[in-house]
Amino acid sequence: MKTAEQVVNTMYEGDAFSQWLGIKRLKERPGYCQLQMTVRPEMTNGFKIAHGGITYSLADSALAFASNGHGTQAVSLETSISHTKPVQAGDVLLATAEEKNLTRKTGIYEVRITNQKEELVALFKGTVYRTGKEW
Repeated sequence: MKTAEQVVNTMYEGDAFSQWLGIKRLKERPGYCQLQMTVRPEMTNGFKIAHGGITYSLADSALAFASNGHGTQAVSLETSISHTKPVQAGDVLLATAEEKNLTRKTGIYEVRITNQKEELVALFKGTVYRTGKEW
């Protein structure tokens, strides 16, 4: 069975969108992942704040890496996000995904996204389906 790092290496190498976001991988282990990225001006919307899809996408990548880190392929079933504070261009975001529940077929994860001031800017919840296929 592949290690969490090996699985995430394989996933990240084929993940053009996470690469475009500029995601840096900080920590990964089964059921846990920590990612960092800097918000660029082209990621902002008409309000001059980061488009909600930016924090959502960062959290979604953290969910994917954490849930697949067990070595079993997992895909999202349901996700949701609450945006708690505006994000500006230049902000450095930290996404921390933690497993809250794991069964043979599903997993539930919480992803906290904070800025460089350690302020919570978004809270994401994701449920994944574990396919049973090994990486």
